[in-house]
Amino acid sequence: MRLQFIDIACIVVYLLMMVMIGWYYRKKARQNKESYLLGGKRLPWYLLGLSDASDMFDISGTMWMVALCFVYGFKSIWIPWLWPVFNQVFNMMYLSKWLRRSNADTGAEWLATRFGLKGKGVKASHNVVVAFALIGCLGFLAYGFVGLGKFIEIFVPWSVVSPYVPFHVAPQYVAHFYGIVFTLFAMFYSILGGMHSIVIGDFIKYLIMTVGCLAIGFIAWSHLQGQTLHTPHHWSDPFFGWQLNLDWSNIIADVNQKITEDGFSPFGFFFMMMLFKGALASLAGPAPNYDMQKILSTRSPKEASKMTGFVSIILLPIRYSMIIGLTVLALLYYNQLDLSNGAGGTDFERILPGAINNFLPAGILGLVLTGLLGAFMGTFSGTLNAAQAYIVNDIYLKYVNPNASNKRIISMNYLVGIVVVAVGVVLGFFARDVNSILQWIVGALYGGYIAANMLKWYWWRFNANGFFWGMMAGILAALVFPFVFTGLPLYNWPLLFLISLVGCIAGTYSAPPTDRDVLKKFYSTVRPWGFWKPVHNDVVKDDPSFQPNKRFRLDLFNVVLGIVAQCCLTILPMYVVLWMKLPLLITIAILTVIILVLKKTWWNKLDEDEDMLTNQPQGNKKKEHEYSI
Repeated sequence: MRLQFIDIACIVVYLLMMVMIGWYYRKKARQNKESYLLGGKRLPWYLLGLSDASDMFDISGTMWMVALCFVYGFKSIWIPWLWPVFNQVFNMMYLSKWLRRSNADTGAEWLATRFGLKGKGVKASHNVVVAFALIGCLGFLAYGFVGLGKFIEIFVPWSVVSPYVPFHVAPQYVAHFYGIVFTLFAMFYSILGGMHSIVIGDFIKYLIMTVGCLAIGFIAWSHLQGQTLHTPHHWSDPFFGWQLNLDWSNIIADVNQKITEDGFSPFGFFFMMMLFKGALASLAGPAPNYDMQKILSTRSPKEASKMTGFVSIILLPIRYSMIIGLTVLALLYYNQLDLSNGAGGTDFERILPGAINNFLPAGILGLVLTGLLGAFMGTFSGTLNAAQAYIVNDIYLKYVNPNASNKRIISMNYLVGIVVVAVGVVLGFFARDVNSILQWIVGALYGGYIAANMLKWYWWRFNANGFFWGMMAGILAALVFPFVFTGLPLYNWPLLFLISLVGCIAGTYSAPPTDRDVLKKFYSTVRPWGFWKPVHNDVVKDDPSFQPNKRFRLDLFNVVLGIVAQCCLTILPMYVVLWMKLPLLITIAILTVIILVLKKTWWNKLDEDEDMLTNQPQGNKKKEHEYSI
């Protein structure tokens, strides 16, 4: 174990600080349900943006992305489009403000603004969203649990800890034991302090991670001076053709096996599938997880847009400083890393912990470990908060005890939090690896989510019955597909989407349209663009001065610019660490132009849009709530 006293001290101080934060915010969190789950909707957008970015900076995902960068080089920047990462751009440009205008507490509660409270399929649509959200939350909890265990085991050998543990732990469950220990810390501060403690904890963790990531980037840059990276031709080129054209045979032969197992070839076809699925998934809006909860926690629709835009800016350059830094160190000193998977093969997900353990000096090692542990705790706590919101708000208060007192609601949040953590940990025991869970969540489960949640925004005739049958068909198919089809779930996604789409359309026309008054209120409040002409005509009859949302082309233009800017933010630190001067200058120039354009086409129009919605002249808006840490 390379950990020195200063490294251990960093971790211990951080854990104690999280406990203290949870204890400090317990009274504020107990004020009411909204304060506990959404921070009272008074948290400033930049703090929520930092928190959202921190929740996305998880150990498991970062281990996976470092492995991708090592194997695929600069082309690895495209593979996270599986999530898709550019959904944040769609949210930033228009979907976040559409969602926030509902003033709901969860995604399931939001459905009432779209489909109303009565009618065939309304209750079923509500229930299926809750089921989907809980399946996704539990999957992500297990995903984080697996990654944490693999990570800790490298730094803290069981032989050092076992003399102090009063019971026997089988070797295959050592990682799970470590995962449980740190899960308990995350559970304590998130359950006790609610959204307030989660956001402040994420803010502290982000500051730590920033220092650690920049330090890793600098260390890698300094080690690279005077040395050459041994990589295949085209490794440092982000562009690609139909085939990947990366041959590691004469460098590290096991990498070719990894490329074959991943199933990303032919890469051109893989990219087109990612883009097609990603665009439709992004049009569907935020999934019902911690990302949606942060949007609903903002103070206004305008701040919701700012928050989601802020996420990419503060997440990608910092995260990729670490990713490229660890990749460079691993390439330079590959023979010093132990990447064995214990079965005669190579586990490239061990590059991140292996490089950290071998090449970071004392102090910096402690900061990075603390930040990554905080990353796990932040992702875990944010996901846990979302699960609590759905169970307490959309099950307990809706069906079990609608008149529950505030004290009872908070107690139920505590109990639900503990049960959800226990179930997530149990699921983690059955997961094969990080990538298996990730591929199922983004490739299969979310494939069943897309059709229904896309149609709800853009087609007036789509009703609660169609939503239920579309979601149900997609979720059931997603659960069955892994047993029927082999290979990458992404390649089965078009069939999954088609099944869900058929369910949506058949369900929609099997029931009457949504009540016209509900549709009119939704359309005039949320102001979506799309196929809303019959509803628009009804709204104009009541209010001839009503102006429709005519920003379809502008919003999509901004989305394209935003995706290009997001790619530039991703690759920028990679060019810096490898000191590729010309590509770096071109990237900076492209970013500059895009920023100037978006300042005019997006930022400046946020106030104008909200003024039009509220019929308030500019300069006569109410003062925003103030919030102090």
